[in-house]
Order: sequence, then C-alpha cells, then structure tokens
Amino acid sequence: MPFWVELLVSVCLVIGSIFALIGAIGLYRLPDFYTRLHGPTKATTLGVGGIVIASMIFFGSRNDGLSLHELLITLFLFITAPVSAHILAKAAMQQKLSCFEQTRGKPWD
Repeated sequence: MPFWVELLVSVCLVIGSIFALIGAIGLYRLPDFYTRLHGPTKATTLGVGGIVIASMIFFGSRNDGLSLHELLITLFLFITAPVSAHILAKAAMQQKLSCFEQTRGKPWD
C-alpha cells in the first residue's frame, strides 16, 4: 500500500477518534438534556464519519474498486443523527423537561 494512502487513513482515523472523544466527553460533562444532545449529534457524528471514511479509503485501495457500503453508512449517519436529535429535542420541549438555569432559550415560556 502506498505511503500517502496510509497517511490519509491515519489522519482520518485520528481526526475521527478526536471528534468521537470530544462528543463522549460532552455527553458526560454537560449539565442538562438540551446541551447533552449536542455531544452525540455533532461531534460524534463527525467522529464516526471520519472513521468510516478512513475505512472506505483503506479498503478501496486494497481492492479493485470503491466500496459503496461505507459511503452509504456515512450518508445514512449524516442524515439520521440530526433528524433524531431534532425529534428528541421536540419531545423534551413537549414534556417541558427542566434545564440548567444558564441554558438560554426556553420556548415553552
């Protein structure tokens, strides 16, 4: 395998891992449901996307063609994560879930 492919795969894996770690830390450290929702939907989506793109590059360089399985996984992830986060936020707003006093914007007031 050429060095530039290994380097590109390594960079994608490291960037994806850093984003996934930041998303996990955000999920653990943020004070309420609304702010915790940003960790898995933003940072972790980019993290898993980076790892899957690294997988697509790696296996695409080893075989004769490009594998579309990883591309479809990435596309599905980038479409479903924001939609599910929006649905969760709307459900929490309907339930008037309590939030941290410093969280801005309370649409049910």
